[in-house]
Amino acid sequence: MASTYSTDLKIELMVTGENAGTWGNKTNDNLNVIQQAIVGYGEQSIAGGAQTTALTIANSPTLSVARNAVLKLTGAITGNQVVTIPDGIEKTYIIENGTTGAFTVQFKTVSGTGPTWSTVDKGIKVLYSDGTNIVDVNANLSASSFEQINLPTQNEIRFEDASGGQYVALKAGTTVASNVTFTLPTADGTANQVLQTNGSGALTFATVSGGAAWQAVKTGNFNVTAKEGYFVNTSSAAITATLPSSPALGDFVSFIDYAGTFDTNNLTIARNGKNIQGVAEDLTVSVERAGLTLVFTDNTQGWLLQNK
Repeated sequence: MASTYSTDLKIELMVTGENAGTWGNKTNDNLNVIQQAIVGYGEQSIAGGAQTTALTIANSPTLSVARNAVLKLTGAITGNQVVTIPDGIEKTYIIENGTTGAFTVQFKTVSGTGPTWSTVDKGIKVLYSDGTNIVDVNANLSASSFEQINLPTQNEIRFEDASGGQYVALKAGTTVASNVTFTLPTADGTANQVLQTNGSGALTFATVSGGAAWQAVKTGNFNVTAKEGYFVNTSSAAITATLPSSPALGDFVSFIDYAGTFDTNNLTIARNGKNIQGVAEDLTVSVERAGLTLVFTDNTQGWLLQNK
């Protein structure tokens, strides 16, 4: 009976009584084939326009690029590429997309499916063939198989830049008194907001409540926005500034007499339905060079003077 060859690695399967005097050489050939499959590294050029590159695995003793454990795809590509291995082969691979050119590269079985590198992805994938399709191991990790990552002794999580030469890293503090879990927000914030914690690890986006955001000089009546400051020029006429209709606790607004004319042309701060200093009346400012800040408390006291 003649030798046969294994389905996956094409190792020569010899039978008793055959290949007398050559078993040693054939065994060594088989070991080389196995070594290639376990630790072998190979490169395959797929340069050119859109095409399919079919990789095959030849019978032992021939070494084939598709048998290598690690395979780097190379070349300048000018179209989307498809690289195939034969159907029916069960094998693991580490594949690097080492091509140049902004085109996709897919690695699959002849008749099945497989993962695709995007036009800008020049990374590495850990794959296995189940004989029908190629499966991307990392893309299929889920909570059921992968609940957490533990990085001991302050090891970092690194996020590399586009070139892979620089990175941004996160790591734990030197000494942590107790375990801390930070839960990220479910939605993005708005421009200039920051992450804040509730003291129990829940993070939210919030607006920094520092000083007022000062606006250009006002020369006519205007509506006020919380957390803004206003230079008010009443040199030509009195001006009314209307407060927000639905302020929140801690909202504040600031006003400054720009031209030193509040005493002749007053600034009126219209309450817009909320009390000012606990009274349901608008506030008239008639002091030359006055500067004041109002802070909202609640519907009872309303806007209170922080300074004046």
